[in-house]
Amino acid sequence: MPELPEVETVRRGLAPALEGATIDAVKLARPDLRIPFPPEFSRRLEGARIAALTRRGKYLVAPLSTGESLIMHLGMTGRFLLPNGPIERPGEFYYLSPPDPAHSHVVFTLRSGGRRFELVYNDARRFGLMDLVPSSALRTSRHFARMGPEPLTPEFTAGVLAAGLAGKTMSIKVALLDQRVAAGLGNIYVCEALHAAGVSPKRAAGRLGPRISDLHAAICSVLEAGIAAGGSTLRDFAAADGRTGAFQERFAVYDREGEPCPACAKPVRRIVQAGRSTFYCSACQR
Repeated sequence: MPELPEVETVRRGLAPALEGATIDAVKLARPDLRIPFPPEFSRRLEGARIAALTRRGKYLVAPLSTGESLIMHLGMTGRFLLPNGPIERPGEFYYLSPPDPAHSHVVFTLRSGGRRFELVYNDARRFGLMDLVPSSALRTSRHFARMGPEPLTPEFTAGVLAAGLAGKTMSIKVALLDQRVAAGLGNIYVCEALHAAGVSPKRAAGRLGPRISDLHAAICSVLEAGIAAGGSTLRDFAAADGRTGAFQERFAVYDREGEPCPACAKPVRRIVQAGRSTFYCSACQR
């Protein structure tokens, strides 16, 4: 599933085209994705101007001139495409073959600066979602009510991270996957951040002591590197221009079981924690 850097890459690619654009039409190829579309979804969107395109955790959020906000989640295979629109190309990408149009479930017709273009949502497995909520109620919506601080913002400090982990006896790896601790973190970037901080994924979350500062710095550094590389592509993720991310070529431990740790050359190990694969170096991470 796309994590914070992948979703931020998509946001940066789409924002120049979407911000300020008016939605002229919305065509749905089916009644639902992971959940049903909201009642009168197309009607509520048509005629609305997109004021901005922001991100919260792993979600894209578009505040509209109607007083509602369009919330979008990519799920596991969701992609936004601008086949005839302006494109911003942040990060380092590699070309990817075009998606199957049979899986294009939503087509937005947009207008901006006298130009009309389409935004297509394509999702082979249909694990994504779209919802409409009052903009004034975003923080308390079902999507964000329990979501923790946003990394890479001033509110996410080492002290805030320590408070979120205080008293937790579960492993630090499992704790960091909890979106109430930090929004947008997932399996890939947690594994990489723990390695960068030299923290064992098995260590109790509430017993990091002064090492919390190292972990906080590593989380921010790994996320920034992921964004700079356009995210990570393992199977399905692609940016708005159809290119894949490059961060997977820089993994220190993730998906590298048996390969040498870049820091000490010991083999990278794999264990399963809470049903998810964890990759780490038993020599470097304590």
